[in-house]
Amino acid sequence: MTSPGDDRVLIERIARGDREALKDIYGRHHMRIYRFLVRMTGNEGMAEDIMNEVFLAAWQGASRYEGRSAPLTWLLSIAHNKAASRMRKRQAATALLDAAADVADLADTPDIVAQKEDKGRLIRQCMDALSSEHRTIVDLVYYQERSVAEAAEILGIPEGTVKTRMFHARKKLSELLAARGVDRGWP
Repeated sequence: MTSPGDDRVLIERIARGDREALKDIYGRHHMRIYRFLVRMTGNEGMAEDIMNEVFLAAWQGASRYEGRSAPLTWLLSIAHNKAASRMRKRQAATALLDAAADVADLADTPDIVAQKEDKGRLIRQCMDALSSEHRTIVDLVYYQERSVAEAAEILGIPEGTVKTRMFHARKKLSELLAARGVDRGWP
């Protein structure tokens, strides 16, 4: 895993026009940003297009990076803003989780694998039933592992609003899962 300090150096190099630094930061973070965008937009093609726009914006705006947040937080903020803008234009409202939840543990029996697949499918359905705001909060905090402060910065909202949305998202997700007979245990 790379440190934010290493990424800050890359941003400084990008600001000076260093294309290799852009390639390096792209290599480090493009999959996380892509997965975030897929979950946010529900469309792989759109996510790929937006991801390209994110790195173009990073190239063009690196000199304006103030370093108040980690570079990945900055990139995710750009990604969120670009995706929200694109979704408003296209009115895309669906989201998908990546297929990582469906990867079976080789030590699992076929019954356990089937149970995990069923539960993963139900969780994705419940996530899809959440509002866009709640899906985005869950994604940033739990999948992107961003802090409340970072999520607030990415979304441009107060930390209290992030906490409130997290509370309501978890409550709604728990209700939706319980209604489908899914408990908190695994499989």
